[in-house]
Amino acid sequence: MISSIIYSAVLLSSIGTVAAVILFIVSKKFYVFEDPLIAEVEDILPAANCAGCGSPGCKAFAEKLVATDDISELFCPVGGNDVMKQVAEILGKEVAEKDPTVAVLRCQGSCDVRPKTSEYQGPKSCAISALIYSGETDCQYGCLGDGDCVDVCQFDAMYMDESTGIPVVITDKCTSCGACVDACPRDIIEMRPRNKRDLKIYVGCLNEDKGGIAKKACQVACIGCSKCEDVCPKDAVIMTDTLAYIDPELCTLCRKCVEVCPTHSIIETNFPPKKVKKPKKVEKPVKAKVAKPEKKVKVEAKVAETSVKETIVKPEKPGSNA
Repeated sequence: MISSIIYSAVLLSSIGTVAAVILFIVSKKFYVFEDPLIAEVEDILPAANCAGCGSPGCKAFAEKLVATDDISELFCPVGGNDVMKQVAEILGKEVAEKDPTVAVLRCQGSCDVRPKTSEYQGPKSCAISALIYSGETDCQYGCLGDGDCVDVCQFDAMYMDESTGIPVVITDKCTSCGACVDACPRDIIEMRPRNKRDLKIYVGCLNEDKGGIAKKACQVACIGCSKCEDVCPKDAVIMTDTLAYIDPELCTLCRKCVEVCPTHSIIETNFPPKKVKKPKKVEKPVKAKVAKPEKKVKVEAKVAETSVKETIVKPEKPGSNA
């Protein structure tokens, strides 16, 4: 009994020892060296795995950062400039500081200004709707309203507005990962620079139809009148056929284009209300009072009152004696 137990223990120990030796040899034979810097860089990255950097995940992006000599073109949109500066310190490389961006929806075709002309009954997906038909309105360039962009946002930075039927971007939560841009089949979501006060001016329309057709489909459509281009002092407005585009790099936020747009298709966000200029009161010049000359006494007019009154003599009756 005891011998069988000892035999089993020795056998199992031998098998374990042999297996350990084999695993050690295999691990050394097929060992793949990994730069320890990859783990350090990965720990700094936000671990969002959003693919906004162009890599399938943060681990792949860390490997790319370590393997690339010039990382000035690489950028983590979620971590921003602060994270990239830490990565540069670890790797001893230089990074280019980039302006933060935010997603904007270049369509303001709500239910009030873009009436529905058909009704779709099927899976609620923008990708499917874009494949089988042009949408429930006459505008084949605007938002389909099925919320694919909201579904792919990992940071809850978008939601569907039930009153308008179009998505809304929460700029404070947006990390500019670009997932919503990739998910939109109409390409109406654009990443635009975000300044300190988050002031933006952009054309909220992508309708490429001619003015009359576009205006019939949506009341706030761009009709390509080029008035915005004419008043822009910095040539920031670019006209492409029947559609205007405002270059955010050239725009100085003067808001002149907003004032002249006849269809109100140019959107301005987070601007304070303009002060209404009151018309200046023009003070009338005070005329110097001139002493009026005394009226001449009209002597002739008062002659009848002051002169000798005419006496009327009554004729005497005939036959009367004095």
